[in-house]
Amino acid sequence: LSKEECDEIKKIANNKSFEVARLGKESIKDESVRKSELVWLHPSDNLEHIYQKLTDVIVLLNEKFFNFELFGFAESIQFTKYTFPDGKYGKHIDKNKGKLFRKLSIIVQLTNPDEYEGGKVLIHGSGKPDVLPTTQGSLYAFPSYVLHEVTPVTKGERCSLVAWLTGPLFK
Repeated sequence: LSKEECDEIKKIANNKSFEVARLGKESIKDESVRKSELVWLHPSDNLEHIYQKLTDVIVLLNEKFFNFELFGFAESIQFTKYTFPDGKYGKHIDKNKGKLFRKLSIIVQLTNPDEYEGGKVLIHGSGKPDVLPTTQGSLYAFPSYVLHEVTPVTKGERCSLVAWLTGPLFK
C-alpha cells in the first residue's frame, strides 16, 4: 500500500472506538501475552478499494507460494495498534474462530518504521526466528499455523492490518 493509503486507513480506524485486544474464543484479557487495541474495518468503511487491492495481492501470493484452497475473507480486517510502553503479542498461532478454518494470515505494516521502536514481527520456524521487514505499506502472508509474535514496542506506536483467509480443512 502507498503511504497515502496507509494514512487513509489509520484515519478511518482512529475515528472508531477501539477495544482492548483479547485472547481466544473465551475472549480473555491477558496483558502479559497480548497488549494492544483494535478495531474492525469493513468494506463499508469506504475501504472497498483496499479490500480489493489486498484480495488481488493475496490471490497472486497464494498461487505462487501456498496453493491453499481458500474461501476468502470470512472475517473483517483487524486494525491493531501497539503502543509504548510494551504493546506486544507473545508467541501464538492464528487459531480458528468458531467454525472458520484460518489458513492464511496476512499482516500489512501501516506505520513508518521511523515513528516507533521495537514491535518487530518474528516468524518462528526452525532455529533463529525470521524478522519481517518494517517497510510502510508492505504486506506479508504466511500459513496461519506458523508460530509468530510481535515484540514489545519500546517507543512510539506501531499500527498494522491483520486479516485471515479461510478455507476447508487441510487434507
